[in-house]
Amino acid sequence: MIDTPAISDALPPSELLQQLIRFDTTNPPGNEKPCIDFIAGLLDRAKVSTQTIFLDPQRPNLIARYPGEAKAPPLLMYGHVDVVPTKDQVWRYPPFEGRLVDGYIWGRGALDMKGAVAMMVSALIRMASANIKPAGDIILTVLSDEEAGGTYGAKYLVDQHPEEFTGVKYAIGEFGAASMYIGQKIFYPIQVAEKQACWMQACIQGPGGHGAMPIKAGAMAKLGRLLKQLDAIAMPPHITRVTREMILAIAAELPLHQKILLRQLLNPLLTGGTLKMLGEKSRQFRPLLYNTASPTVVHGGSEINIIPSEIRLQLDGRLLPGYSPADMLQELRQTIDPNIPFEILQHVPAISEPDMTLFPQLKEILKTMDPDGRPIPMLLPAVTDARYFARLGIQTYGFTPMKLPPDFSFFETIHAADERIPSEAVEFGTNAIYRLIQEYNPLRMADL
Repeated sequence: MIDTPAISDALPPSELLQQLIRFDTTNPPGNEKPCIDFIAGLLDRAKVSTQTIFLDPQRPNLIARYPGEAKAPPLLMYGHVDVVPTKDQVWRYPPFEGRLVDGYIWGRGALDMKGAVAMMVSALIRMASANIKPAGDIILTVLSDEEAGGTYGAKYLVDQHPEEFTGVKYAIGEFGAASMYIGQKIFYPIQVAEKQACWMQACIQGPGGHGAMPIKAGAMAKLGRLLKQLDAIAMPPHITRVTREMILAIAAELPLHQKILLRQLLNPLLTGGTLKMLGEKSRQFRPLLYNTASPTVVHGGSEINIIPSEIRLQLDGRLLPGYSPADMLQELRQTIDPNIPFEILQHVPAISEPDMTLFPQLKEILKTMDPDGRPIPMLLPAVTDARYFARLGIQTYGFTPMKLPPDFSFFETIHAADERIPSEAVEFGTNAIYRLIQEYNPLRMADL
């Protein structure tokens, strides 16, 4: 068992997170520079080499490189410091004060994802302080602009500065290894794949005119019918590799009746009915089994007394790994009005088949940290900056470990009012990431 030295008394991970939250990096506009500069200062004092690369000087990206023994490919750790807005949310404590109350650190970004950045930075500084040489270089990248698409962050670095990641095959990033409770069992889902963003727009047309002269079957009425069709849509289920492995791993730990029920999700003929039987619990499984399309934005009409002749409806589509925008449109056409044209606004493909080389090492670390926990692979229903690093052939594992209380809802707390994280979870994650970078050796794992 590896000896875990004490975290520096000068700035423990929990206190570092409090400091990071106090930088208002709401995106837009972002203004990540003061936060990035603060992190760079900490790393410079620890004698870790750093540089900043930017498209906009107020929105830089920090790259820190800690040299290893060149016996393994470099390991990339990355996270973003921009956060989503807090406008119109009612918070128990101000969202940019980083207060520690009742064992929780409160503030925007506590979970998404300044908490994980604090873990990574703290673990790397601990490595430097102990002068430990890993098998390969450790590259820490702190990014801007993840929440608004990565134009100034990961997308920019991958498109314009790919040389910074030469030789990298594996990375750890956000959304993975936070504890999840099913029945009396605790699981740690490690993200190994994610769905693809497939944003679409429908153009709905009809006769327009003066608001005083009602029109039947106009664009507004067609919009209403389309929204009802989308709400009732029944796309076909798809059982992808990672989802299959995830559900089977969960089922293996459950009592017989629950095991049988959960495995029925993997039979396309039974998937829909099984989800209904699961009730509210089906929410965590449904997006892993279907391509989805959620209406999110409506553009139409200019004046209250004018009936619009054209309305544009935008949809947030999410594709399972291995599926294409053409598949999405074909599945939509099976239910919705075929006379309404759809266009693809944006599609960023993701890795279809994950490289699981590093998974056993991540799994073993979590089992050591929490012997009662069961690490499992996970498909993320959302997207992260992993989709950009995938262009360079880099496999990202969502690995920001957090041991959370059973009554704490991770996904319902992210982006919401009162975002918070247990301070103990920050320490837990730092220890786990420290173990990873200290033990990191994918070549050894491949030989096992």
